[in-house]
Amino acid sequence: MTTPVGMNGLNQSGLLRLTAWLSQAYPVGAYSFSHGLEAAGDAGQLETAAALRSWLERLLLDGAGVSDGAFLAHAHAAAAESDESALRAVHELALAFQPSAELMLETQAQGRAFLRQTRAAWPCDALDRLAAISDGPVAYPVAVGSAAAGHGVPLPATLTAYLGAFAGNLVSAALRILPIGQNAGQTVLAELTPTLEATAAAAQATPLEEVATAVPMAELLSIHHETQYTRLFRS
Repeated sequence: MTTPVGMNGLNQSGLLRLTAWLSQAYPVGAYSFSHGLEAAGDAGQLETAAALRSWLERLLLDGAGVSDGAFLAHAHAAAAESDESALRAVHELALAFQPSAELMLETQAQGRAFLRQTRAAWPCDALDRLAAISDGPVAYPVAVGSAAAGHGVPLPATLTAYLGAFAGNLVSAALRILPIGQNAGQTVLAELTPTLEATAAAAQATPLEEVATAVPMAELLSIHHETQYTRLFRS
């Protein structure tokens, strides 16, 4: 019996892997990070659902959305070709790209947890190669891209699911710290669909040497969060 294949070559096996890997239940600790959102809320910049949507749009199009998406895409390509040198270059740049200590922690903590758990449950040569070159720190998008390539999960679906999980986790964080309700939060997530699609397309088209971000306020607030007096999140 053949497995039905959907858009971009994603079959049921690949869909189940993405659903598991990028679920908030997957043990990478995503729920404990807000990517500076908590500091933005504390500064009074996110009082409405519209403000939250605008903030997330900029993070996706000009911040970690597009940069991490590009790292994931290049890691996927390197892992698919078993190109250890290219994978090492992507991984080193992804780690060096983090603008604050807490955002470095965010990618490393999730990356290490993802690599450890996925090698245990869904082992593959691509993840073994990443483990061999990482020497401790692991960039989360590079780990996800490597796992997807190692299991034959196509890049477009992987990238879209990864970005959707990133946005979904931030909306979940927002519901805990901002004066918006669940209905408004889900509406924001739905309204981000075109932005997520645009970010995925931009990430796939970005050469590694051209990866850049332009969200200085978000990055400064992530630094401020390091010394914020009261907080729920690690970033």
